[in-house]
Amino acid sequence: MDYLPLFAAVKDRPVLVIGGGEIAARKIAFLRRAGAHVQVVAKRLEPQLQQLADAQSLHWLATEFDESQLDAVFLVIAATNDSALNRRVFDAANARHRLVNVVDDQPLCSFIFPSIVDRSPLLVAISSGGNAPVLARLLREKIEALLPGNLGRMAEVAGRWRTRIKAFRRTTDERRRFWETAFRGRFASLMAAGDEPAAEKALEAELAQPGSSGGEIILVGAGPGDAGLLTLRGLQVIQQADVVFYDHLVSDAVLELVRRDAEKVCVGKRAGSHAVAQHDTNRMLVDAAREGKTVVRLKGGDPFIFGRGGEELQAAAEAGIPFQVVPGVTAASGATAYAGIPLTHRDFAQSVTFVTGHYKADSAPFDWSQLAQSRQTLAIYMGTMKAAEISEQLMTHGRDKTTPVAVISRGTRADQHVATGTLEQLEELAKAAPMPALLVVGEVVGLHRELAWFRHTTATEAFDASVINLA
Repeated sequence: MDYLPLFAAVKDRPVLVIGGGEIAARKIAFLRRAGAHVQVVAKRLEPQLQQLADAQSLHWLATEFDESQLDAVFLVIAATNDSALNRRVFDAANARHRLVNVVDDQPLCSFIFPSIVDRSPLLVAISSGGNAPVLARLLREKIEALLPGNLGRMAEVAGRWRTRIKAFRRTTDERRRFWETAFRGRFASLMAAGDEPAAEKALEAELAQPGSSGGEIILVGAGPGDAGLLTLRGLQVIQQADVVFYDHLVSDAVLELVRRDAEKVCVGKRAGSHAVAQHDTNRMLVDAAREGKTVVRLKGGDPFIFGRGGEELQAAAEAGIPFQVVPGVTAASGATAYAGIPLTHRDFAQSVTFVTGHYKADSAPFDWSQLAQSRQTLAIYMGTMKAAEISEQLMTHGRDKTTPVAVISRGTRADQHVATGTLEQLEELAKAAPMPALLVVGEVVGLHRELAWFRHTTATEAFDASVINLA
């Protein structure tokens, strides 16, 4: 280990910066965020620094460096393009036992600036010891994605409660268990939702009676398949779950992101084959939450678009279980984007309608005359089994039989397939399509060949070439 990781308190301390250019400005912004009293030595200041000096937000100490300037400072930073001057600063600082950083010259540094994830007062610092700063920055970006923006506020609330928790939880182990429960449970969820008063009430309840703060249900949209389309909030939630109930539309790549020690339960349904009845799924969600667990219901696409998410939350509300919703990228949006088919376009479609091909037997029939109107796009979920009825009804009610259509199978995944043709050929296209599949009807489908960008398995590897493009 070439460097000892430390967090230095520079608030209200003098820090000397040699240089007045863009690089110096970046370091000075960093120092000012930490509350340092910045002194600058430079022949001239770039405009942003000049404004700060004019506003007395930093002290332009001198135009020339003198070693005596180091006598009363805490840290020293040299940010000039004069290598001889940088060496002078380094040697003089070392002689006075001052920590010094010469920017982009690692051998002339007794301290270095790490890449920082700032969730003040919570900070995460990443360093490669000056060997690979770009790699450290990329790692910081990954960690940024995992850490919710509310962590700092949560740490501040926890700080206010520390003394009180110590009074009621005498041993270190007791306090550790208390905070583990809080940071993984209802307190953390309420803080993420922005309800700080309720979050503190959850701490109060947990302190008075461990386990009484209870569990909750979080409905999360997993997106159409590509794990990169899982939202940042969705990733954070599935990393905190005690148990995850998922369906068959959730890809393996997304399931791999679930917290390793979380229990995973498949409650998926396939067309024509219901593995778990909906009322049983509702009951399992409620029962798990009543055990005090953080329950994630992970659903393909968006849970409120043909995903029965509303029904599951109705069951939670009826049982008095708190819940949250994390929306996801719905299949119609994700699959068509990856297929190069814009849902709307000024020249072809002024509206888009999402339709399900799978509905209750006692449901009111579709308004086919409305759906058959031209210059609109239809995105039809779970429609392959009724493709013949859909195409027949649309043509009967006025949609031209030559209207372009697409069947997008396993959209956004590595094995995505796109089959295109016309409305009168929709049934044949749907019969050959792997599941899950989305039907798209509308003139925008004609843009597929021009706008397709996603590299995936070619359709002819899985279909007869005569079926793939019937137009």
